[in-house]
Amino acid sequence: LDKLLDRYPRQLSGGQRQRVAMGRAIVRDPEVFLFDEPLSNLDAKLRVAMRAEIKELHQRLKTTTVYVTHDQIEAMTMADKIVVMHDGIVEQIGTPLELYDRPANLFVGGFIGSPAMNMIHGRLDPDDASQFVAVNGTRLPVANPPASAKGRDLVYGLRPEYISLDPNGLPAEIVVIEPTGYETHLTVRLGGSEVSCVFRERVNARPGEAIRVAIDAAHVHLFDAEGGRRLTD
Repeated sequence: LDKLLDRYPRQLSGGQRQRVAMGRAIVRDPEVFLFDEPLSNLDAKLRVAMRAEIKELHQRLKTTTVYVTHDQIEAMTMADKIVVMHDGIVEQIGTPLELYDRPANLFVGGFIGSPAMNMIHGRLDPDDASQFVAVNGTRLPVANPPASAKGRDLVYGLRPEYISLDPNGLPAEIVVIEPTGYETHLTVRLGGSEVSCVFRERVNARPGEAIRVAIDAAHVHLFDAEGGRRLTD
C-alpha cells in the first residue's frame, strides 16, 4: 500500500479502497475483525493473492475474524469454521471439509463446491436398493442407502470429481468440454440428465462424441426431495 499513501480516497479504485480499509482496521490491533466481502472489487488474480495474505496474517495475529462472503471458494480456503446462511437462517455450521463431505441439505450441497454438485431427481429401485432410478429412467449406483430413503422422492447428489472415465462404465454423450490444463471439465448427457464431470486428465474428444463414465457410489448423497435434508442412517 506504500504507493497509495499520498493519494486522496477519491483517487483510489474500489479494490484499492478495500485494501486501505483493511489495513486501517488491522493496525488498530482489535480483539475481533469483521470483514464484509473485503475482496469483492478485486480482480481474480489479486483476489487469490489477497486470500493467502489474509490467511497468513490471521495465523500470525491469531485474532478472531468474522469474514462475510458470498464466494464459497473464499470460505473454503480461508475458514476454520463456516456458518452457511440462507434467507437469514443458519443451514449448517462446520469445518470446510465437514460441509463439503457431509452437507446437511440441498442448499449447502449446492453452495459448497465448484463446479457445483450434480443433483438428479428420482427414487431407489424398490427391488434393488443399490440402484437409483432417475425420473427419466437413468439407473445410477448407490452404496449402502439409508433405510429412510426407501419409498420416497429423492435427489441424487454427486460431486463432479467422483465421476471417472471407464471403458466399462455408463454410456454418456459429451455436451461441453472445458480444458483447463491440469484438469478437464466436461458436461455430459447421462441418460436424460446433464451432468458435470471433473477429470484429472486430458480428454481428447469433442462435443457429440460418446464416452463411458463410472460413478464412485461411496460418495453419493441422497437428499429428501420435499424437505431437502440429507438422509443418513
